[in-house]
Amino acid sequence: MRLSRRVTTILAVLALALATAGVAGSAEARPRGPKPRELQLQVLSFNDFHGHLEEPGGEDGPDSTLGSQLDPSGTPVGGAEYLASTLDDLRAELRYSHTVAAGDLIGGSPFLSGLFHDEPTVESLNAMGLDVSSVGNHEFDEGVTELLRMQQGGCHPDDGCYAPWGEAYPGADFPWLAANVVYEGTGQTILPGTTIKKVGGVKVGYIGMTLEATPTLVAQAGIRDVEFRDEVETANRSARELRRQGVKSIIVLLHEGGFQTGTYQECVGISGPVVDIAKNLDAEIDLVVTGHTHQPYVCDIPDPEGQKRLVTSASSFGRVVTETILTINTRSGQVKRGKTTATNHLVARTVADPVQTEIIRRWDAAAAPIANEVVGSITRDIVRSETRDAEAPLGNLIADAQLAATDDSTAGGAQIALMNPGGVRADLLFDEISGGESPGQVTYAEAFAVQPFSNVLVTMDLTGAQIERLLEQQAIQARSRQVLILGVSAGFSFAYNSAGPFGDRIDPATITLNGTVLNPATTYRVATNNFLADGGDSFTVFTEGTNRVGGGDDLAAFTDYIAANTPVEPPEDDRILGI
Repeated sequence: MRLSRRVTTILAVLALALATAGVAGSAEARPRGPKPRELQLQVLSFNDFHGHLEEPGGEDGPDSTLGSQLDPSGTPVGGAEYLASTLDDLRAELRYSHTVAAGDLIGGSPFLSGLFHDEPTVESLNAMGLDVSSVGNHEFDEGVTELLRMQQGGCHPDDGCYAPWGEAYPGADFPWLAANVVYEGTGQTILPGTTIKKVGGVKVGYIGMTLEATPTLVAQAGIRDVEFRDEVETANRSARELRRQGVKSIIVLLHEGGFQTGTYQECVGISGPVVDIAKNLDAEIDLVVTGHTHQPYVCDIPDPEGQKRLVTSASSFGRVVTETILTINTRSGQVKRGKTTATNHLVARTVADPVQTEIIRRWDAAAAPIANEVVGSITRDIVRSETRDAEAPLGNLIADAQLAATDDSTAGGAQIALMNPGGVRADLLFDEISGGESPGQVTYAEAFAVQPFSNVLVTMDLTGAQIERLLEQQAIQARSRQVLILGVSAGFSFAYNSAGPFGDRIDPATITLNGTVLNPATTYRVATNNFLADGGDSFTVFTEGTNRVGGGDDLAAFTDYIAANTPVEPPEDDRILGI
């Protein structure tokens, strides 16, 4: 049948229209003409995750919000399920996006991750699409060899393969960068110091570092063959190397930070090591992403040439994500610093990422038989000092447990026990129900969350004069956290003058053991964990201790003490006078 002239014309017009649409579509997919002169790179950053796969603080615990000062809205935040969803939502806004971190992703982790040497956390971060991270001090909690296993994969040398579903640990999909951590004698970094990523044909370089003071924060046994170098010198040298490779857009991921007194979006009265570091970093560095102090801030700290440069931090435990937008000239490869913006976003607990939910479910099932074992009970809440600059019942309780584990002459003969406040990572809460137990009962998982570092106890000889000098080291002006008040065992007491000058805050006449003033020349037996015994947190007097005797692990001492003294009353926080 022949078509009418009108129908033929209509078909011809339709064919032409379709052909034209096809050509237009092809041209849109492969645009011709000059290359755009600018692109925008979204950098999503967080820090100090510390293996918090589940919501930190639960529904209403102290870590469930940022606190009233930082976030007056009191929004519950954090948890891997919500961190992943927040990242996905933010990534949808721009074509080019990198997700980065500034260290302490692992170490000091809650039970769910810590029990399995943080393999669950790395699986979670892999699934989140993390692109790159610096190392932090906690990446070295179990030493360099274990950090390399976390990066490269393989089963734990002592505990073997964990995953009950038959998979060996595959390692991290993202690189940890360690530009200032080198093997002694060779200067070779233990892990790459930098990495380069291309966006729209432009090279973007990342430099990753931990704080130079890391050796004062971790047990020495695992880092004896490496040295930690100056942050500014390392970053500036690395920036020069990147420039020689044609990189003009440079970002530093630094596990060191500062303190401020505004909200999570502000930078009020910024202080701390990061200020001097940022002021001296090479002017070619365009952004400094920081961590370590668990503070959120968005600061403008000008570079040595007086140019605007943003310095950011995103709190801790996956509760905040910083979104920084860099505008880059595609011809020169340079960041247009004046157009850089940064915003801190709360990780609100709204939509849970299903992939993260499944990761948590599988590891929860593997951990449950151990996690839910009841070790004892408490009569009411026993809490830590979150700021670490005050006496706390939980720190004293741990010191009591350590003294009980080492006071026998066959176990060290300790007379005094001392506990570092940073080693107390969670509270014991009467109403916390983690495994179906009754109120007041303490499960193994809850005890583990308090002391997750697998430290061992050490008892040593110290003279009364050395103990006085040790107590003075609770306040050190040059330390990131200037004041760190130790947990002290029952029977030991002293007065602390917080208004006194550094190095002169302890009156020797107030240092007593069972009511008797310590004699400077008399030797006393003092127990602590191996972190402090090695001089951790700049308590270097511990390294002078002699006649050392090793003990069991600190968690066993803690759980044994709870079991033996159930129900446990909170120790009074009256052992340190004047605080």
